[in-house]
Amino acid sequence: MTNIHPTAIIDKGAEIDQSVTIGPYTTIGPDVQIASGNVIGPYCHIPGHTTIGRDNKFLAYCSVGTPPQDVGYKDEPTRLTIGDNNTFKEFVTLNRGTIKDRQETVIGNNNYLMAYAHVGHDSVLGNNIIMANAVQLGGHVHVEDYAALGGMVGVHHLVTIGAHAFIGGIARVIQDVPPYMIAEGHPAKVRALNVIGLERRGFSEEVINALEEAYKLIWRGKMTAVEAFQKLLSPEKNPCKEVQYLVKSLQNTRDGKHGRYRESLRKVPAR
Repeated sequence: MTNIHPTAIIDKGAEIDQSVTIGPYTTIGPDVQIASGNVIGPYCHIPGHTTIGRDNKFLAYCSVGTPPQDVGYKDEPTRLTIGDNNTFKEFVTLNRGTIKDRQETVIGNNNYLMAYAHVGHDSVLGNNIIMANAVQLGGHVHVEDYAALGGMVGVHHLVTIGAHAFIGGIARVIQDVPPYMIAEGHPAKVRALNVIGLERRGFSEEVINALEEAYKLIWRGKMTAVEAFQKLLSPEKNPCKEVQYLVKSLQNTRDGKHGRYRESLRKVPAR
C-alpha cells in the first residue's frame, strides 16, 4: 500500500483497498472496510465499525464512525455505512447508530457535506444531497434525495427532510420539511415551491405547474388541509406522482407527533 503516509496509524484489523490514499497522522481502527478509490486526508479519525464505499473524499480532520452522542450508549457495536462518490470537507463528523433505532447511520451516494457539518446517530441520508457549512443533524434524521441545506441549519432529531427541498441558512428545523418546497426561518416554515431546484433537476413544466397549484391550495388557499388533499387527489385531477408524494408526506407529518412523522414510530426515547 504505497499510498499510505508513514505517519498514519492503521489497525491490522482494517480492510483497505490498495488504491486508497491515506494522509499523514490519520488513524484507522479495527472493523473498518474501505473500498477502492477513496482519498482520506490528514488528521482524519476512523475508529471502527465503519464501511466506506468507492471514490469518496475525506478532507482534513474528518471524524468518521465515532460513537453516537447519546447518554444511553453502552459501547454497542453499531455501525456507519457510507456509499460512493461522496465528499466530506474539513472537520465533518459522522456518528454511528444506536440500538434505539436501526443500529446504523447511513449515507448514500454523491453527497457533498461542507466544513463542520455533523450527521447524528441513526440518521439516513439519501443521494445527491448538499449540506453547507456547519449544518447540524440531530439523531434519527432522514434526508431524502437532492435536498439542499444552507449554512448553519440546525435540524431537530427525528425530522424528515423531503426530496428536492431547500432549507435557507441559519434555519431552525423542528418539524418535517415537505418535498419540493423551500423552508426558512426560526422555526423554519414553508415559504414557496423550489422552482429553480426543480428546473435544474429536469422536472417538466407540467409537473412544476401541478406542484405550484398544490402549494397554493395547501399553504395559500382558504381550504383546510384535508379539503386541499381531497381536491388534489381527486380522480378528475389525475394527479402526477409528485403531487401524490407531496400529499402523502404531509399526511404522514400530520399523523405524527410534534410535526415529525418519525416521532410517532420510535419505541424508546431519542437523544
